[in-house]
Amino acid sequence: MGSRNRGDVNYRNSCLTMHQPWASLLVYGIKRIEGRSWPAPIRGRLWIHAASKIPEPETIKAMEDFYREIYAVNGVTDLKFPEHYPVSRLLGCVEVVGCVTCEELVGWDQIPEGVRLEGQTKFCWLCEQPQKLIVPFEMRGFQGVYNLERKIYEAAIRGISPAASPLPVKFPLPNPLDPFSLKPGSLASFLNSSSTSEVNRSENLAAAIAGARAAATQFSKNSSSQSSTVELGNEHVSSNTRNNSRRT
Repeated sequence: MGSRNRGDVNYRNSCLTMHQPWASLLVYGIKRIEGRSWPAPIRGRLWIHAASKIPEPETIKAMEDFYREIYAVNGVTDLKFPEHYPVSRLLGCVEVVGCVTCEELVGWDQIPEGVRLEGQTKFCWLCEQPQKLIVPFEMRGFQGVYNLERKIYEAAIRGISPAASPLPVKFPLPNPLDPFSLKPGSLASFLNSSSTSEVNRSENLAAAIAGARAAATQFSKNSSSQSSTVELGNEHVSSNTRNNSRRT
């Protein structure tokens, strides 16, 4: 279900299909950064749909270990992870408030250190205000950002509830009057060019980051007719793939 929006960038009730466990971690407010190889095309509400692939227990463990370690950097040690990671379901939504490069995120002193550690991709979509569907419901998705059908949207909007994020984050806009002011390159004048993350990367943290990267690589595909790569946040789709209307 859902209607694929191609070149007109006329997004209404935007939705993104993601693999588990990344999809649930985002709508639960544990994941704050959605990593992609392409900048976010929208601002505002983004619905999150879980793809059909059932996550391996090792993948779930790797990502939960990753988030335990990066939250511990900010003193949060009691994370409550989802009990289940459903697939082929619309799960909830987040608010995309901006998109910056990995380099900008890493040097952004105004946000918690743990959030900066999530910046492992070329472009980092900044997500706030997670909301979960009380009862996730079955639907099919597409690659890239697409539009929910109206009947799905109308059913979903009546069934969402705010998620209890373990460490809510507010990303400050350079220009509060311009919702697109937080975009790649917008932080250049605010960041120290020599600024780098000062976090003390313990062995546990380094191992968790390596494990999360390894978990993401399971979705790598090499094809002469289709370019596809993987980032830590979730599988992302290249420009060649995004131009196709492939369901997931």
